Amino acid sequence: MNYNQDMAKLYFRYGAMGCGKTMQLLQVAFNYEERGHKVCVIKPKTDTKNGTKLLTRIGPERETNFCFDKKTDIFKEVLKNYKDVQCVLVDEAQFLTPEQADQLMMITIKLNIPVMAYGLRLNFRQKDGGFEGATRLLQIAHIIEEIKTICECGHKATLNCRFLDDKLVTDGPDILIDDGKSKIEYRALCPACYEKYLEKK
Repeated sequence: MNYNQDMAKLYFRYGAMGCGKTMQLLQVAFNYEERGHKVCVIKPKTDTKNGTKLLTRIGPERETNFCFDKKTDIFKEVLKNYKDVQCVLVDEAQFLTPEQADQLMMITIKLNIPVMAYGLRLNFRQKDGGFEGATRLLQIAHIIEEIKTICECGHKATLNCRFLDDKLVTDGPDILIDDGKSKIEYRALCPACYEKYLEKK
């Protein structure tokens, strides 16, 4: 059997909070567009903090082409409105459903458009199955790449941790809406620092 060496691929690029996933996505979009190519940039509607925009911690931002919810068929949306693009870029990919992760694969197979998905691998609870979208991408992506960042102690951070009023919390919903009454913060920690915070609980 002959395989097409130029077949588009599904990439999953993951990292802990604050590692620069969105910044890298925007850089990829810029590189494509600087060379005259079109891209389709999408994110989940559950990421409500910046509306329809992608916003980085250090400034750069851009509008998405569309935002999806759990009922969106991403393959059909791209087929209908974006089949002339050279790349599909997905931010906050951990919020995909497993079916939507499979739809990204279909974009590479049936439309021959590369897809680069950026997201978290684990949720803050650490002990359960994590995010369904990330789990499915880890199972099926052609290429999996880690984007590294550092802990407050200077070592490599691998864990996403939620702090509520400066205290580590290890239970609760995946999405916690800021009610203006409590201080909600996420930090990327190494396992050693995570254990130290656990001991303080």
